[in-house]
Amino acid sequence: MNATLNETILIAGCGRIGTRLGQQLAQRGARVYGLRRRDTPLPAPLGTIQADMTQPTSLAGQLPAGLDRIYFIATPGGFEDERYRLAYVVGMTNLLTELRRAGQAPRRVVLVSSTAVYGQLAGEWVDEQTPAEPNGFSGQRMREAELTLLDSEFPGVAVRFGGIYGADRTRMLDRVRQGRPCVADPPHYTNRIHEDDTVGILEHAGAIDDPYAIYLGVDSEPCTQCQLMDWLADRLEQPRPERSEGDAGGTRGSNKCCRNDRLRASGYELIYPTFREGYEAMLRAGY
Repeated sequence: MNATLNETILIAGCGRIGTRLGQQLAQRGARVYGLRRRDTPLPAPLGTIQADMTQPTSLAGQLPAGLDRIYFIATPGGFEDERYRLAYVVGMTNLLTELRRAGQAPRRVVLVSSTAVYGQLAGEWVDEQTPAEPNGFSGQRMREAELTLLDSEFPGVAVRFGGIYGADRTRMLDRVRQGRPCVADPPHYTNRIHEDDTVGILEHAGAIDDPYAIYLGVDSEPCTQCQLMDWLADRLEQPRPERSEGDAGGTRGSNKCCRNDRLRASGYELIYPTFREGYEAMLRAGY
């Protein structure tokens, strides 16, 4: 992972995660370009491409030649079906079409997907071989994007991330500080991954020799919402949350425990193996 990279890399959808990933890859010697809708330049040494993946004419002729690796990190901009369809399905379709038009042959296209593609409702264990049958539109659109990539002629890898936290992603800390309840009946399981590991997993997924098509990007310990919030409350020296029935925080149609065995077997070592190490680091940093 620390070898000097002699690659040209495109991050299609270069927001916060993409920028961090790009800077990490550039430090290893790669030539990295970030594609984004905004005209705000990315920090050096990243190259900036202003284009809208939902508009084919906006993409035409914009991609750097000789791309070796591409990361597709869509940002819907709102929790609505049409926004997800445009960002994931239309965006992926247009990107692949432009790669074909330009005669590009990247060795890998990595898609940032989500565990929302699973529709389990009762805390069942799932892994990469579990059928992806999402209940909600967000998971359905991400699954469409996965299939669009994986059924194409381009070598694709989809990483299904759990709930990303870290730095100023403080939603669960905020819930505890605000004294909000947790879902106890039925227990609601949460699968999490620290932002630092999200970046690390993406770099890793782009470099694995002979990868699987799908990896679960989650830490090693799924837990219930109440277990997580109880632990945070204890660390914050606040009362543990009251218990609630039903959906106290937005479960978005699924409830499952995700296994990361395939990811760990591929050689990735988690920076934060469980929520405890990850949130402890956040608390030490003052969040």
